[in-house]
Amino acid sequence: MKYTVITGASSGIGYAAALAFAERGKSLILAARREEKLEELKDKIKKIDTKIDVIVKPVDLSVAKNVHVFYESLKTYELETWINCAGFGNFAPVKEQKLDKVESMLHVNIEAVTILSSLFVSDYESVEGTQLINVSSAGGYIMISDFVTYSATKFYVSAFTEGLAQELKSKGSKMQAKVLAPAVTESEFELSSLDVDEFQYEGRFSKYHTSKEMAGFMLDLYDSNKTVGIVDESTYEFHLKDPIFPFRVFDNKK
Repeated sequence: MKYTVITGASSGIGYAAALAFAERGKSLILAARREEKLEELKDKIKKIDTKIDVIVKPVDLSVAKNVHVFYESLKTYELETWINCAGFGNFAPVKEQKLDKVESMLHVNIEAVTILSSLFVSDYESVEGTQLINVSSAGGYIMISDFVTYSATKFYVSAFTEGLAQELKSKGSKMQAKVLAPAVTESEFELSSLDVDEFQYEGRFSKYHTSKEMAGFMLDLYDSNKTVGIVDESTYEFHLKDPIFPFRVFDNKK
């Protein structure tokens, strides 16, 4: 049995992606901090198909040690797809940022993504059909006022994943690495970014996607041979693209 791993599965795009992959009969390993939310999702998936195996892994990925322990706990499973959805934002001018929150964001958005991606590639690079999908943001290709630090973390995710995709391709690896870049999406993202308990999308944004729509776009990316799935912020249309950032193969013989 092969598994699809989804981090950040307790809400938003990760939650919707779990349901979308379950609809395809994929067995799942679901990770997030809130175990009760994961158990609720597991029950929902079992109603879709009782034959789907669902493993719940509560973990706080803002702690590097936890990230390594989490990955090691999966060694007995055969993995097919790894989706890094875990992440959160921070809405504030740089001079007013709460640094404890920023540090946690850096740990989750950059450190955990890098560690988990690296470990997965190391173990499964040569396995046919394997995919790594890292969730970035449209803000990983443009800078956004009062989201500067968050955008910078997502620039890292975009550049790292695109570069990894090109590196794997240049080496003839069987794994594909891809990056999903949503724009405003109805989820819990704004709650954590703004430190509020409620947030209304209607009236605040002229356009936005639901998490279910973004999960559908993720499947489109998964099914394609493209590297980038990105939402155009001006039209909110979804596009599948080849790598956007320039890439050069380093020749150390020169």
